[in-house]
Amino acid sequence: MPARALMIQGTGSDVGKSVLVAGLARAFTLRGLAVLPFKPQNMSNNAAVTADGGEIGRAQALQARAARVAPAVDMNPVLLKPQSEVGAQVVVQGRVIGNAKAREFQAWKPRLKAAVMESFERLRARADLVLVEGAGSAAEVNLRAGDIANMGFARAADVPVVLVGDIDRGGVIAQIVGTRAVIDAEDAAMVAGFVVNKFRGDPSLFEAGMSLIAERSGWRSFGLVPWFAEAGRLPAEDAMALAGADRGGAGGGAAAAGTVTIAVPLLPHIANFDDLDPLRGEPSVRLRMIRAGEALPGDADLVLLPGSKATIADLAALRAAGWDIDILAHVRRGGRVLGICGGYQMLGRSIADPDGVEGPPAAVAGLGLLDVETVLGGAKTLTAVTGRLAAGGAPFAGYEMHVGVTDGPGRARPLVAFADGRVDGAVSPSGLVAGCYVHGLFADDQARAGFLAGLGAAASGYAYEQEVEAVLDRLAGHLETHMDLDGLLALAR
Repeated sequence: MPARALMIQGTGSDVGKSVLVAGLARAFTLRGLAVLPFKPQNMSNNAAVTADGGEIGRAQALQARAARVAPAVDMNPVLLKPQSEVGAQVVVQGRVIGNAKAREFQAWKPRLKAAVMESFERLRARADLVLVEGAGSAAEVNLRAGDIANMGFARAADVPVVLVGDIDRGGVIAQIVGTRAVIDAEDAAMVAGFVVNKFRGDPSLFEAGMSLIAERSGWRSFGLVPWFAEAGRLPAEDAMALAGADRGGAGGGAAAAGTVTIAVPLLPHIANFDDLDPLRGEPSVRLRMIRAGEALPGDADLVLLPGSKATIADLAALRAAGWDIDILAHVRRGGRVLGICGGYQMLGRSIADPDGVEGPPAAVAGLGLLDVETVLGGAKTLTAVTGRLAAGGAPFAGYEMHVGVTDGPGRARPLVAFADGRVDGAVSPSGLVAGCYVHGLFADDQARAGFLAGLGAAASGYAYEQEVEAVLDRLAGHLETHMDLDGLLALAR
């Protein structure tokens, strides 16, 4: 028998759909069900590599983890990765099929629907329950024709929908009742109920609000979910989460003894920024996200350049912000710099994109801090890797996700050595500047501790992976308390 399915849609972006699906996945898994997550169409530059060498949105990888299964490309069959002038890179069932601008993508949807339905049916064949996450807002009726992400999928697959509104941003009554008002009758018939998320304060004060929503929409309530502060400790998919990400071992104030300051310039096309998550929770780290218009802090122990979906465009933005000057001054003062993936490419002598992979064909000078050069192009590298840091030998497990080849004399001093004997990255002769293509270095507690010790950080004993598991368990308990999970399970079909 194929699995039952239930779809969580939202009144808008960032209402908490991804976190709710992750929590529900863990809750129903703890009840003994075989659960699989599914998102027909996603848009994110924060992606994860699957065991079969594909890529999916980071949220679906977290949801798979919550369900205690390995991530698979069928969990997110269509992934859009915004770039620069070329629009978004389109990934179908884990593989890049091309680039499309917003209007062009609308014409692609009919042929992508087959892949979406194919992936969904494969998941249904191997689970008790498939939890489906919508994208953006269910009320985007201007994009309803050909939709494969929200009501178009729900109707095609005959999956009941629960609509989530976000009370923290205000106007939640209008969010939900307004959605009911603008969607057509057949779409509205797919919605069986609603959830009000991110509530703060005394829930009795919103009892009348819940009743009013139910009366005006005709939908039943499945819960008023209080704010879950620990959601910020889970890997985030949306770069908007980085806006308030500053934190540190000294409570975000002045750095305490044994605490190191890491500064991260926020570039427009930042990608795979889950690399920062273990640092954000590390008691020995004061993480500072630097926005355009701000100078890099003079007291930073490390400047970290993260991944990018448009390296040349982001390098131009870095220079426009004056951060190139700040970085050179930082190195002259004896400060350290680390580049990951796109950040690694920026640290070299040059970056060339002869085929226009990330934008118009171009060749630009890099920051010149590593003696390497990068040429973008060729097949995309998507692979899980294990190995050790070349200095100190701390083990790590991570992944590569990039287009292009970086080479040059600087690679004679690699940053990491893979288990299969290959090496990656480069370290400057001074040892102050380094970079590599490996994402996930800091998720490994030993590798993170070894790297931070080199910066002078105090040993903290922080166990990142254990914390993620514990937070998922507490999130499941939170939803068991505040949502009607029995009702949701009965609704699924």
